[in-house]
Amino acid sequence: MNTLTLFYDARCGLCSQVRRWLSAQPAYVRLDFLPYDSPEAAQRLPAIRHLQADQEIVILADTGEVWQGAGAWVICLWALREYRAWAGRLASPGMQAMARKVVHWISANRIGLSKLMGFTSDAELTAVVERDSPPPLPCQIKPPRHDLDLID
Repeated sequence: MNTLTLFYDARCGLCSQVRRWLSAQPAYVRLDFLPYDSPEAAQRLPAIRHLQADQEIVILADTGEVWQGAGAWVICLWALREYRAWAGRLASPGMQAMARKVVHWISANRIGLSKLMGFTSDAELTAVVERDSPPPLPCQIKPPRHDLDLID
C-alpha cells in the first residue's frame, strides 16, 4: 500500500481541520484528500454515493481496500509515523468498541464541535479567497532583451 485517499466533508470545519493536521504529519504512505461529494471522488470510488460519506470518513487504499468510521481513523493513525503504535492499540479487540463509540459521537456532533471550536471549513476558506481575490491582471509579455543591442 502506497497511497490512501481520504474522502472528507469540505464543508465541515472539524473535518477540514483534521485534513490539515493529517497533511502536516510525517507519514509512511502518501495521503490524498478529496471532498466526498466532488466529481473526482465519484470517479475514484463510484460506491461513495452509497457509503454515507457525509456522516463518516471513508478511506480508499491504492490496493482497493475501503474503510469507514472507526476503522478509517485507525488506518489514518497507522499511516502516520508518530501514531502507528496508537493504531495498534485502537485496533485491539478490547479497544475497538470504545473507538467506535468515540468516532460515532464525534461524527454525529462534528458540525456543532466545528462551531464551538471556531474551525473554518475548506469550503468557507475557498469562498473567502474567491470573494476577496482581486481580478487577475492581464498578462504582459515583455520581449526578450538581447545583449547584442547594447553593442555598437
